[in-house]
Amino acid sequence: MCFYKNSLKFCKTMTADSDSSDNASVSSKEEVVEEEVENQVEEQNEKEEETVTFKDLGVVDVLCEACSELKWKNPSKIQKEAIPVALQGKDIIGLAETGSGKTGAFALPILQALLENPQRYFALILTPTRELAFQISEQFEALGASIGVKCAVIVGGMDMVAQALMLSKKPHIIIATPGRLVDHLENTKGFNLKALKYLVMDEADRILNMDFEVEVDKILRVIPRERRTYLFSATMTKKVQKLQRASLQDPVKVEVSTKYQTVEKLQQYYIFIPVKYKDVYLVHILNEMAGKSMIVFVATCAGALRAALLLRALGVAAVPLHGQMSQHKRLAALNKFKSRSRSVLICTDVASRGLDIPHVDVVVNLDIPLHSKDYIHRVGRTARAGRAGQAITFVTQYDVELYQRIEQLIGKQLPLYKADESEVMVLQERVAEAQRLTKIEMKELEEKKGSKRKRGAESDDDTEEAAGVRRRLGGGARKGRRGRR
Repeated sequence: MCFYKNSLKFCKTMTADSDSSDNASVSSKEEVVEEEVENQVEEQNEKEEETVTFKDLGVVDVLCEACSELKWKNPSKIQKEAIPVALQGKDIIGLAETGSGKTGAFALPILQALLENPQRYFALILTPTRELAFQISEQFEALGASIGVKCAVIVGGMDMVAQALMLSKKPHIIIATPGRLVDHLENTKGFNLKALKYLVMDEADRILNMDFEVEVDKILRVIPRERRTYLFSATMTKKVQKLQRASLQDPVKVEVSTKYQTVEKLQQYYIFIPVKYKDVYLVHILNEMAGKSMIVFVATCAGALRAALLLRALGVAAVPLHGQMSQHKRLAALNKFKSRSRSVLICTDVASRGLDIPHVDVVVNLDIPLHSKDYIHRVGRTARAGRAGQAITFVTQYDVELYQRIEQLIGKQLPLYKADESEVMVLQERVAEAQRLTKIEMKELEEKKGSKRKRGAESDDDTEEAAGVRRRLGGGARKGRRGRR
């Protein structure tokens, strides 16, 4: 295929008119001059950007010190645009590429307002995922450590009574998923948000869509109309009625990326393969990038579990993260990956938004996302805050249309990731054996869950405890396996 493309280019070049080549050389010189001018302007802008500090934006000294302790040297683009507007008391719709410091853009103005007017139940941050809620809480606590800010994370999958106790202590900042917050508003005595001053929707397009419609409406009915509202996302919805539902008052649109885009330092590739060889190519790429920290995105919870068991059978330190795991196991999986005790995180789109794990080197889309915008969020898990990163998307014969939509959305054609087919196919036999063993393992886990459901026990989805996980190909016979021939 590549040979055909190259030969086609060669033929076109040979048949081109010599006059057009002269014109091309003149225009190319003009382009070089223009490019040099643009580069000089960019360098000048970068120098000016470096000189802007948080203090210049109007942030008070105590919070500037907190920023320097977190090693935030200079504000990011979205922070430079949003913080001054927020400090003026305006509502904000913030659109910036993922990994650009959106959390700091709303956390700093809220903490500064809290300093000026200390109050319990001061701000509510709504997020679509539990993991993102915990991450935002960490940032608020780090920035507000010197001023004694108290935060409460209210998400599903955790004990309601323990959360009610946290709320009874009247924290300044509540970070919540919409569903669980509604549960507390309806069932926890003495808890209300009638004095709330700030509402933030992080990943606002996801919160304002149909999934959370009922919950968001209930929340908006019980919080004051006189408040500040911030909506932030990398891919903002353009449907006006959704924004009106969020009850913004003359919002200022802060846009540092005018179209859906990925960051410049992210190297993006696609790899076109038959669907039956997906696993083999995945293992090949993992071998090529051994030692790097990787996130592999799949379409389903079962797919995440299967891929994690497959990779472990081949000796790769992988851990799954998906929506059917209990919350403490989801956090445990995330912590294992963050602490680098596991080098590969296999996850569904539950981890595609907002998670900030600085050491992620590579994102692999094993299953292509159904919605093009999700691609931007997925690949945004790497190349964050000015760092470099790689993203590789697997495209099978069934994914061509979905892939073309992604290219259209981001406005660029991605280069092909080069993989030597003969090198890849060497792994086929080992991967096939691992697939067979994984199938047995999945069946046994399903039977185990089924028997627990009958007994009314909580299903155990911690795959690290599964017997077959400790098995390695060529690592000896499996002892005491039920149903072995």
